[in-house]
Amino acid sequence: MNGVSPKVLGLLAALTLMWGTNWPLFRIALDELPVLTFRSLVLISGILMLGAILAVRRESFAVPAGRWPALALASTTNILIWNIATALAVLYIPSGHASVLAYTMPLWVALLGFVAFGQRLTGRLLAAILIGGAAVAALMAPNFTSYAHAPLGMFWGLFAAISWAVGTFVVKRTSWPGMGLSLTFWQAVISLPPVLIGAAIFDGLPERWPSAAALIATIYTGAIPTALGTAAWFALVKLLPAQVAALSSIAIPIVAIVSGVVILDEPLSLLQALAIASTVVSLWLALVPGRKR
Repeated sequence: MNGVSPKVLGLLAALTLMWGTNWPLFRIALDELPVLTFRSLVLISGILMLGAILAVRRESFAVPAGRWPALALASTTNILIWNIATALAVLYIPSGHASVLAYTMPLWVALLGFVAFGQRLTGRLLAAILIGGAAVAALMAPNFTSYAHAPLGMFWGLFAAISWAVGTFVVKRTSWPGMGLSLTFWQAVISLPPVLIGAAIFDGLPERWPSAAALIATIYTGAIPTALGTAAWFALVKLLPAQVAALSSIAIPIVAIVSGVVILDEPLSLLQALAIASTVVSLWLALVPGRKR
């Protein structure tokens, strides 16, 4: 792979910050809002943000002919199942544990690419995946007891990761002529009704109005990480090989941990520090080209 362009590095840095720093805010909102109600409000906020940007920039909302089936599948795997599966996971295990399971996605992308599409893994990329996987395992290790007592939580967390991996290939292997932000917009729109129905059935109407902090965290989560972050992710998927784009997500739980230390004063263990170092090595192997002989 040739050297990564400044545009790609900028998108990667922005995505990592948007998704990584969002986890402490996610926790603040869920202290007061049921999970599916929170997801519904996040999707509504994201749709409004993306719709406003598309309108201001006068970009087309049109979906190319013949792309609706692929768009529906992308929406289902990237957003709908992700929201529902991670919501179910946090019913059985802490949300931080669920997020680490969900970010095993790069390993599933590599496996799916090799088995389903015959994609070859270079030694350098294979090393990056193995080291990145070790970093995720290091983050999971302290929580194995929780997983043992909550197999459904582990199942839903991994199911979210596998679904995201499938969605990555759907976006990567489909041509989306003329679609930029509208690709993210329509995926969110398609996913919203089932999440709203789930919120109405399982959460019901809120018993009290949430605090300003919870509302701000919810609106921010929808407008920035969900809308702009997801758009940046799909741009990365188009610009990079699927395995490399997937590996870029390994840095996100690391940023989430550091954000928790800074914002919520959570402890930083030696194991977490080693995981951070492993992630840096993994990303370097994946994004920086090796020397030519």
